[in-house]
Amino acid sequence: MTIPDRLLAVQNYMKELQYNHTGTQFFEIRKNRPVTGLMETAREMIRESLPIKCLEAVILGIYLTNGLAAVERFPLSFKSQFQGRCFRHVVLGVFHAGRFGALGLSRRSDLMHKPLQFRSLTDLVLDFQAAYEGYLHAVVRVKVGMAVTHDHTSFETIAWEHLSLNPMRLSPEELRSRLDRHGRDLRTKMRKGILGWPSPCREQPRGKSVSPHRTLSENPSRSSREDISFSPGVKKPLVSIALSQSGRFSRV
Repeated sequence: MTIPDRLLAVQNYMKELQYNHTGTQFFEIRKNRPVTGLMETAREMIRESLPIKCLEAVILGIYLTNGLAAVERFPLSFKSQFQGRCFRHVVLGVFHAGRFGALGLSRRSDLMHKPLQFRSLTDLVLDFQAAYEGYLHAVVRVKVGMAVTHDHTSFETIAWEHLSLNPMRLSPEELRSRLDRHGRDLRTKMRKGILGWPSPCREQPRGKSVSPHRTLSENPSRSSREDISFSPGVKKPLVSIALSQSGRFSRV
């Protein structure tokens, strides 16, 4: 199974879970949790097979693609405005073999999965922006994170907002320049991974139990995330599955 086929299998599995229209968030996602804690939440999503929203889909997508060392993953967030209201959305950007794409969930089909066909990060972002414009939304903020480690036991946190841009205040040339610069960083990271230096992970001292540091100031994520689309009904998949390193699905 090729890498694009594996990514499509991951996307199809998340679509089977369905987008959560209930108004109740079933899984708590705190962005400042370490990767190992977020991966435990992803395993819980698979066990429970409940509907999820866009942020939960990003965490699940990271978990299901951890075995694909040839694919770099990074968070890609959007803030849009419509009739005075703000809407936030996030997908999991992916990069492989010189092409960009995305995994995720949304009420709108053109605001989630993007196949590996975009030559640059700018082309990927502009495709999302064009989709927003089709719903009369103005994109006022684009945030691009750093590549996520493939080590599911890492105590690193995900860099969600390494690059933050306002397309309304930047010229098309400046927007492309800054996005392409970040895209080149991802390409460089991928080349290092091919040469034998995979996504970085923090070494843990042996013989000691290491737990993530949490502060009393941590705020739980919002009880729900707004999306700009709507579709009634949810459905629970009959079988929970996970993507193995060989590209095969196994029962969980």
